[in-house]
Amino acid sequence: MKALTQPGAAGRVLIVKLSSLGDVIHAMPVVHDLHATCPGVQVDWVVEPGFAPLVRRVAGIGRVVECAQRRWRKQGLKGLFSAAVRAEKQAFRVALQAQAYDAVIDLQGLTKSALVARQARLAPGGERIALANRTDGSGYEPPTRWVADRAVHIEPHIHVVDRSRELCARALGYAVQGPPVFGLQAHGPAEVRPTVAIVHGTSRDDKLWPEAHWVALCQRLVQAGFALAWPQGSAAEAQRAQRLAQQIGPAHCALWPMMSLDALVDRLGACVGAIGVDSGLSHLAVALNLPHVQLYNFPTAWRTGPLVAHGHAHQVAVGGAAVPSLDDVWQAWQTVWQAAHP
Repeated sequence: MKALTQPGAAGRVLIVKLSSLGDVIHAMPVVHDLHATCPGVQVDWVVEPGFAPLVRRVAGIGRVVECAQRRWRKQGLKGLFSAAVRAEKQAFRVALQAQAYDAVIDLQGLTKSALVARQARLAPGGERIALANRTDGSGYEPPTRWVADRAVHIEPHIHVVDRSRELCARALGYAVQGPPVFGLQAHGPAEVRPTVAIVHGTSRDDKLWPEAHWVALCQRLVQAGFALAWPQGSAAEAQRAQRLAQQIGPAHCALWPMMSLDALVDRLGACVGAIGVDSGLSHLAVALNLPHVQLYNFPTAWRTGPLVAHGHAHQVAVGGAAVPSLDDVWQAWQTVWQAAHP
């Protein structure tokens, strides 16, 4: 394979990371790493259409190729072979193969991503590179290494951000250096009042934080001079936000309507910080470099949460052994706020 880390060795790298929101966010720092260590490199990305607007906002990204696998599968067996889906698949293959790559790196580790990587076109001497093993708490399917030209072993007990960074580094022969830089860019003016986003919703009810805790915490935030923003991605989340806002005081609460991921990045980026449960939106707050407290009801923060080892003293995870207490979360918020405003 072409030595992309050598001076003057500009090359092209394709990242395959299709979904989901948190997984795509956790892979973003590889773009910065590649540009920092491979001078002149072009970094392209294959992703599900729903997350494409997010990837396009990452500094240093080149082409974003959209692959609608989820939608195609939802068509059922009959729809999968329909003329419309066949035409979309052909258009995807044309877009994917419009560029030849020196390295195609499958960061997903699943059969669906392996098959996408296999369809990509290689430059002379190029390689398809994949993960050789499952890491703790992450999905992995063996076909990802069977169809690759080279599979890279990663130590199983590793943070998901570090896993992607290490895979790219070992694939291309450089060492990971410094904390992760997500490079995610928000656009638009700041909120009129210093606003903290309250990420109260998640796809799993067992990750929720007690509503009474939210009310008490938000009352403390209001007393400290903060306004509150309430994102909502479903009818249940909208009802919860309305219910909590009524108890806290509607004048202090902005209930955001459901919006596109593109718009959500701008709205969240305009806030001064975020407090939220373990969810894609909380990981988005990390990527936007906001002062952030992430709440865990399970001991998984070591794998997906913000870490001091990542150099972000203004972002912490709380809880894990049990549901985090109100006082622990409040103390964590004061700590990260002071770290961001020394």
